[in-house]
Amino acid sequence: MSTQTLDRTTAGATVLLTRLARSVHRHIDEAALGMKYKQYVMLSVIGETDGTTQRQLSTVMGIDANMVVLMLNALEERGFAVRERDREDRRRHIVRITPAGRTAVVHAERALESITDKLLGDLDAGERATLRALLAKALGDGQFAASAND
Repeated sequence: MSTQTLDRTTAGATVLLTRLARSVHRHIDEAALGMKYKQYVMLSVIGETDGTTQRQLSTVMGIDANMVVLMLNALEERGFAVRERDREDRRRHIVRITPAGRTAVVHAERALESITDKLLGDLDAGERATLRALLAKALGDGQFAASAND
């Protein structure tokens, strides 16, 4: 039986993105990150806005509402995020990142630089910038996919 070299140019974009995401997960050192990776992702999402709802976080993160609450509890305990009652709808909360949360995100991003360098080492700075721009565009330029009624 002969072995063949995999041709990455024939794999679909979704397959390649999934493989890249799995590789990131394998290389993450949460101790160096200063928090769990999912907490870092959520905190980054919160930091992209001036405030977001728990429902929007659930939609963007692709996790159920209960998990959002549990993750927010952990972020609040560390002083990284706060939940405030929405003035327009007292039933929902607006989640905001705190200054300590912004500092934690910067620390985590620095810890991720070596992983990024390792995984994207074959790309030059321009290609990395283009990749990031394309991914942001595919995700709606950082805007939430949730409807305005959330």
